[in-house]
Amino acid sequence: MGMVLIIFVINIVYVSFFTVRMIMTLKGYRYIAAVVSMIEIVIYVIGLGLVLDNLDQIQNLIAYALGYGSGVVIGSKIEERLALGYITVNVITSDIDKEMPAVLRRAGYGVTDWSANGLSGGRSTMEILTPRKYELQLYKTITDLDPKAFIISYEPKKIHGGFWVKSVKRGKLFK
Repeated sequence: MGMVLIIFVINIVYVSFFTVRMIMTLKGYRYIAAVVSMIEIVIYVIGLGLVLDNLDQIQNLIAYALGYGSGVVIGSKIEERLALGYITVNVITSDIDKEMPAVLRRAGYGVTDWSANGLSGGRSTMEILTPRKYELQLYKTITDLDPKAFIISYEPKKIHGGFWVKSVKRGKLFK
């Protein structure tokens, strides 16, 4: 029973490292990802070795598979907590008096806004850049100001220009 638990835990740790490494690579943290990958591969070899040395015991293979699946879930939870990178949030609101952009700017967000027309008439449209760790806080601020605001967010691949570029490139936005 001890071997089953060891294999299960090793695979959770391995796949969690794998998931975090992949996210870091995609976000441009390649040197940190390289260090994480070295740890990841050592854990992988140990876990796989334990399973291969005991292939006659099906419970080890099952523990390996269950640990792998659990590691995917735990790795994605870790990545959510790390909240690496930035998001761009597009907002469409009926706030044509431009109060929302002013409130968001005072809170430190970079906001570009313009007038637009929707099915029901005049609208204000905004594009907001923020670190992912402030994403939920931004959504709350927007919905507190306009519960009916239309919000879409996405992750920019590259950021160039604008007054935040130096801070964004150094990872020092909102610090």
